[in-house]
Amino acid sequence: MKRIIVGMAFAAFLFGSPAFSAAAGTQSESRGTSSANALVKLSHLTGTVLMVSPDDFAFNPETAGSNAFQHKLKDTKSVTEQAMDQFDSMVSKLEENGIHVIRLPSRKDIRTPDAVFPNNWFSTHQAADGGTILVIYPMLTPNRRAEIRVDLVTEFLKKNGFEVNAVVDLSNFTTKDIYLEGTGSMVLDRVNKVAFGSLSPRTDLKVLNTFCSLLGYRPVAFNTYDQKGKLIYHTNVIMSVGDDFAVIAADNIKDEKEKAFVLQELKKLGKKIIRISPEQVDNMCGNILELKSEDGENIIVMSNTAFDHFTDEQKTELGKSGRILPMDIHTIEKVGGGSARCMLGEVF
Repeated sequence: MKRIIVGMAFAAFLFGSPAFSAAAGTQSESRGTSSANALVKLSHLTGTVLMVSPDDFAFNPETAGSNAFQHKLKDTKSVTEQAMDQFDSMVSKLEENGIHVIRLPSRKDIRTPDAVFPNNWFSTHQAADGGTILVIYPMLTPNRRAEIRVDLVTEFLKKNGFEVNAVVDLSNFTTKDIYLEGTGSMVLDRVNKVAFGSLSPRTDLKVLNTFCSLLGYRPVAFNTYDQKGKLIYHTNVIMSVGDDFAVIAADNIKDEKEKAFVLQELKKLGKKIIRISPEQVDNMCGNILELKSEDGENIIVMSNTAFDHFTDEQKTELGKSGRILPMDIHTIEKVGGGSARCMLGEVF
């Protein structure tokens, strides 16, 4: 696999092109570059998120083999209705607290039971010219790849004031049977440009390194295991990096050298470290996200399940960084195996 490393031209504008397929190593529709000096100040937090409604939500057998958090319930119709109700309530609660939500429907022409977790197939990043870079990711299973709708996301982002002027398409890595599922596979420090990645069948080191080369990030790769000794499928299950804090399940990193290395990296970034236990991982305490409201308030979004399993001391420490905003998404968590963070596609 060719590793594509981009030099200073990328700091001005991604390859001077609106699209680049890293796996294929091809480039199209060349256009002029902007000045490399026109850099914008990077932000770690956003007040805008993209969410996809769970119109066809159900247990996904294609992903269950690598996601130990999924559980199949009997009443499929009730599950979908509950998921829609919980989704609608979450959207309303976010908007009531000053977070702008861009809402997309699920596809009507094909089943996409996990569409409510869009952060796995796309991420957005601030471009040097002030525009938006859209990154598309290689997904492990076919029915999750079906969620990818670049044109629709680009259209909705534009309607909401975000002009996508570059697309980095990593999805062709699926032809090599290697994957990187967005900000599920990676937990990013967007200001210091560090990408934490817990390696698994859904998080491949080669693709992680390619992302980092293209976007100017530094990779920090390691391995985490659940209480049954199975690789944890996504990094955002065991850690979250906020503006000034990091929640991490360090004890799920079994290699002591790796554990010390990751903790040291977080300390170097100046993060207040809040360690959670493997039991708290099982209850989604790692799957949280810090946002910034329209009033400039830092808000830490998590599920009711996570909130109930953080200790009072941990809640106090988190509360020093932002206001905790819990959400009732118990059906989505139980059946889908993802939580609040997975439902939020950050928009920059």
